[in-house]
Amino acid sequence: MHALIVVSHPEPRSLTHGVAAQVAEGVSLSGHSSEIADLAAEAFDPRFTAADLAVHRRKAPPPADVAAEQARIDRADALVLVYPVYWWSMPGLLKGWIDRVFSNGWAFDFSDNSLVKKLRHVRVHLVAIAGSDARTYARHGYLDAMKTQIDHGIFDYCGARVVTSELLFDSETQDPASHLAAARAIGRDLFDASRRGEGTDAARTRDAPGAGTG
Repeated sequence: MHALIVVSHPEPRSLTHGVAAQVAEGVSLSGHSSEIADLAAEAFDPRFTAADLAVHRRKAPPPADVAAEQARIDRADALVLVYPVYWWSMPGLLKGWIDRVFSNGWAFDFSDNSLVKKLRHVRVHLVAIAGSDARTYARHGYLDAMKTQIDHGIFDYCGARVVTSELLFDSETQDPASHLAAARAIGRDLFDASRRGEGTDAARTRDAPGAGTG
């Protein structure tokens, strides 16, 4: 089986990239394959332009860069998003990737006030790197807010199942070794989790910005 690991962080030596690499290592150790899509290094353009709006209105085919990303997902048995938490959500680069790639006609069909979810075959794993601690997320309701807007608002809208949703806390104060070990375990168990079809709540608290840099 094959995993597409999408990572969004401008610094190749960041913890976020380290976590993505360890997820890939875990996938390999379990006897499966993976591909890392480094959105920053590949200079993916996150800007939703008139061309993307034409796709949304079903008046034009997807631009070549979007079609290439959709093909990557179509080839994968699991989609893994690895990203730092910026302002209690995902970075703009990753959000722009979703805005453009998860387009009307491919991720869903919306017309005449009816919705057809087209990604029911996609299994999603979310790995977010957080600068703040678990108590901060719980106290302000950030965990529930992120789960609502990302797990439900994006992926459920398209029919994709979020199998695991991990939040690695205290990334700026804790020894990164624990996060890297957790990431390897996530990768190693990735396809077992997908086969079981078991989701987790917003975070299995594996201690990593609320507004940090990851």
